[in-house]
Amino acid sequence: MKRLLSALLLCFSLISVFSISVSASSASVPVYIDNQKFTGTVQVTDYTTYVGIRKFATTMDPNAKVTYNYSTRTLTIKTSKLTLTCVDGSNYIVANGRYLYFDKPIYMRSGVMYAPVLLLYKAFDAKIRWSNDIGGFYVTRGSGAIISGDKYYREDEVYWLARIISAESRGEPLRGKIAVGNVILNRVKSSSFPNTIYGVIFDRRYGIQFSPVANGTIYNAPTAESIAAAKICLEGYSISSDILYFVNPRIAPNSWISKNGILVATIGNHTFYTIK
Repeated sequence: MKRLLSALLLCFSLISVFSISVSASSASVPVYIDNQKFTGTVQVTDYTTYVGIRKFATTMDPNAKVTYNYSTRTLTIKTSKLTLTCVDGSNYIVANGRYLYFDKPIYMRSGVMYAPVLLLYKAFDAKIRWSNDIGGFYVTRGSGAIISGDKYYREDEVYWLARIISAESRGEPLRGKIAVGNVILNRVKSSSFPNTIYGVIFDRRYGIQFSPVANGTIYNAPTAESIAAAKICLEGYSISSDILYFVNPRIAPNSWISKNGILVATIGNHTFYTIK
């Protein structure tokens, strides 16, 4: 488990180096797919290269079927290997049951739904690289679809991670839920804590670590967003690889960690810490 998480976090870190330092008003960044220039719309928004999802999907697979639900603002792509859903305003896509997150949201503009190319290529199991020569991206087709969630995720890990996220951060924003999940997985990686999600949650070496274990809410069914947050974390997305503790300062204003830890982030009602 520790080796898997380390590999996932390293992979995400490598992908993050492709951030594009151009403004929304700059010239479009070229995107090539198997050495053919992508003919769909490309936009650079908030230093991120976006592509039109529909055109990208039908370029990757000419037989892709694309539908749009106006009431839910959901674009659905279906191929013989892939089912992909993208929701206007969301920070993640769902590809074959896999939850893939990006810091910048999907958006609709002039009737076209856009997503970061650094998010979409993973759904199609493609490869991507940045070329300084062209100032743009090269995408290379792979198998055509990411491995499915039922094969990728371990059921017990999703089960317990979603429950601790839900019990600890019900009502918090998605990013706050992800951060709680990051705390659990960072502890799994640390030699100072047990090396499984279940072990971290139910760790009692220094007393009960999480109040939901004490009050029983750890056994409540998790919210849908908490399940999504758990899967996003298990994909390797990390707000911080350092955070090991969190607290709601309004509930516990004089906690040990707030006095002894190093504050890393405040998200919603929680403050997140590492140790000195």
